Amino acid sequence: MRIALAHLDPVIGDIDGNVEKLLESLSQARADGADILLGPELAVCGYPPRDLLLRDGFVEACERAVQRIAAQTGDCCTIVGAPRRLEHGGLANSAFICRDGVVQAVADKQLLPGYDVFDEDRYFRPGQRACECRLDGVHLGVLLCEDAWQARDVGGNPDRYPVNPVADLASAGVDLLLVPSASPFTVGKHARHAAELSRLASRHELTVAVVNQRGANDDLIFNGEAFVVDAQGRTRFVRGEFEPRERSIDVVDLTKDEPHAPHVPDDHGTRFRALVEAVEGYVRKTGHREVVLGLSGGIDSALAATVAAAAVGGERVTGVMMPSRYSSVGSLDDARALGASIGIGDLLELPIESLHAEAVAALAGEGATGVTDQNIQARLRGLLLMAIANERNALVLATGNKSELAMGYATLYGDMNGAVAVLGDVYKMDVYAMSEWINAHPAAGGFSGPPIPEASITKPPSAELAENQFDEDSLPPYDVLDDILRRLIDDDQSVARILEDTEHEPALVHRIARIFDIAQFKREQAAVIPKVSPRAFGRGRPWPIVSRDGSRVPTEAPTSTPDRSV
Repeated sequence: MRIALAHLDPVIGDIDGNVEKLLESLSQARADGADILLGPELAVCGYPPRDLLLRDGFVEACERAVQRIAAQTGDCCTIVGAPRRLEHGGLANSAFICRDGVVQAVADKQLLPGYDVFDEDRYFRPGQRACECRLDGVHLGVLLCEDAWQARDVGGNPDRYPVNPVADLASAGVDLLLVPSASPFTVGKHARHAAELSRLASRHELTVAVVNQRGANDDLIFNGEAFVVDAQGRTRFVRGEFEPRERSIDVVDLTKDEPHAPHVPDDHGTRFRALVEAVEGYVRKTGHREVVLGLSGGIDSALAATVAAAAVGGERVTGVMMPSRYSSVGSLDDARALGASIGIGDLLELPIESLHAEAVAALAGEGATGVTDQNIQARLRGLLLMAIANERNALVLATGNKSELAMGYATLYGDMNGAVAVLGDVYKMDVYAMSEWINAHPAAGGFSGPPIPEASITKPPSAELAENQFDEDSLPPYDVLDDILRRLIDDDQSVARILEDTEHEPALVHRIARIFDIAQFKREQAAVIPKVSPRAFGRGRPWPIVSRDGSRVPTEAPTSTPDRSV
């Protein structure tokens, strides 16, 4: 038996376009003699469709699309993911098993995740039984994504669910388990998927085939991974994360006993490729071609620009230097060197000194000093970037990192302007590590040599909004800050737990925790943040803007926010 695995990149809601991709994959699969074509979860409408499911006629259009695909299946059993309306009301997240021109069976997703970025229980009703059927003597079953993962791939508790669909199908004697998936990327999840599939296959003595959605939709990134694992738990095939898209399908012959070496990802490289996927997908799917971003000569804008050039091509990136009296000559030189190394199509220099002076003069009666003065500079730069983007029908990319967003060390309507906050889920220390990685592997981004100037990596970070200003004037060293933030954000640790587990100064931990809470109002207004970690800011971390942490021990520690506090 030959299985074709279609790692498709749908556009959410583009039913006709997505059907064409499925039909193209079906044509390739039939030409390659495949017996089965397995596509991703909800491939007809794209994942996640969110409230599009509530729009009148949308689900019915998806169901008609399934019939169009079924009519062209011939003898290739095709698994098509789409929503369907249930007979007695409600919707199901379904996989349609199509062959010989008709839908022969339907699998409804039984386990509907409602954690992190998932809200499937808002839209769908859980399936009531596992789907099994026979194909040319093979007893096969179909489950959808979480039905197989059961939260184990995110370190969750599988006991949250009252049923175990994999065990149910194994008890029914299924030989081959097919799993269409749309599992959003996070660093390390691919390895967890590989380990979990090996465990499932060997424990239940069945062969498992999985294919994941590819591409990016809004803040979610999908890695296009695919696996076939035999009943002994051996990997027979694996498509790694973000591999080149030479064809839309991979065909695996189950009759050949050819164990496949597992894909071993590099975390920093995988994170870089994921962000490239995010930017490329957002730009293309919104109908744009070009991006604009500010270039300060610092590490964050350098890495963001490098990601952008790898995603859309350097010739479609406009870099804008906007120096003030506080900008160093070295920073401008570093920005120019970056522009040359990544092949930026247009590198502009627009000094803001005269604009800054006029704005301060206009506010003479109010006063414009300290943080207010710094924010004026950031907002003038944001104004110029948005104006350039308007004229060029381009998208602005925000360049701030997760550490800065966590601490509110950013300016609303200034450096936070943009469509996508490229590094919004990347801590500062990881920004350095990713920069070192792409400099060591420039070909991964399509560059002929190291793209990021060494000085951008080694010089002390500075916003350059005041005389002799450095980040560590307002923030602790980034290695210390990131450790505390990871515990607060990624691990949801209390201040008491952090103090118990570390040797950080109590006053510092209290201050960081308090500033982090205060800065939520800024994060609510941030650009789209591509999710690469389990706890990204955005829809997967719903947090009240106005709140008090009643679990926190009262402290006399200072709670003032860092510079650029609004």
